[in-house]
Amino acid sequence: MASGLSVSQVLMQRIARDYEEQPGLRLTPQQARRLWDLDGPTCGAVLTALVDAGVLQRSADGRFVRRLRTG
Repeated sequence: MASGLSVSQVLMQRIARDYEEQPGLRLTPQQARRLWDLDGPTCGAVLTALVDAGVLQRSADGRFVRRLRTG
């Protein structure tokens, strides 16, 4: 693990990188848990933190998608 980073920070970086590398990624919470092998509370907390940070957004159907940068 990277020095000085918490587990949740490392997970956030990993998940954000996956969304950056796969811009069309659209995952339900259940799919995200399976993909990253996380328990429900951890996955929910990390995805919510990424939404709060402006990295992800929730689509109308509840999937987590990469937030489009406007510029």
